[in-house]
Amino acid sequence: MISSNITMIMETNNKSIRSLAKETGLATLTITRARDARIVECRLSTLAAIAKALGCATKDLYREESEHTMRTSLTEFT
Repeated sequence: MISSNITMIMETNNKSIRSLAKETGLATLTITRARDARIVECRLSTLAAIAKALGCATKDLYREESEHTMRTSLTEFT
């Protein structure tokens, strides 16, 4: 499972969805979807634009987690 780090990176850089959308030229809905913990699909050009605006590498936007790690993380919030 792939999980997004975008929300955390945005918070670290004090970026809102609107400011990131304005800076990247992407729609706010695109940014919102890219931030989703369970993203299914995203264009590389979209990720590259987000990474550039956040000052990080594209690979830093996501992490791969095992199914067990995801279940453990989800139960912590319930």
